[in-house]
Amino acid sequence: MVKKITQDEFKNLDKSGVSVLDFNAVWCGPCKMLGPVLEEVSEELGDKVNFYSVDTDDNPDLAQEYGIMNIPALVVLKDGQKVDMNVGFVPKEALTDFITKNI
Repeated sequence: MVKKITQDEFKNLDKSGVSVLDFNAVWCGPCKMLGPVLEEVSEELGDKVNFYSVDTDDNPDLAQEYGIMNIPALVVLKDGQKVDMNVGFVPKEALTDFITKNI
C-alpha cells in the first residue's frame, strides 16, 4: 500500500530499511498513470519496502530537499539516504526492477 504523507509526517517516519517516495501532483497526467502501477508493485514488495506518496504542491520543501524538478519522480531511500531516483512514467516490470535493484 502506498501511504500519502505530508512533510511533517515524513520527518517523524522510521527511516530504517528501504523506502520509495513518489513525488506527484493531482493535475499531473503521468502521475495518474503511475499511481495504480506503483500501488500494484507496493502490494508485491510491501513486506520489503515502504511506499509513500508526496504531493509536491502541498509539500514543496520536501520536493526541493530531494531535488525534484519534474514529476512523477520516484526517490529510493536506504536508511534515510537517497540512493536512486527515476523521473517519468515507467511500466510495472521496469518499476519493479528499479526498486528491487535497490533492496
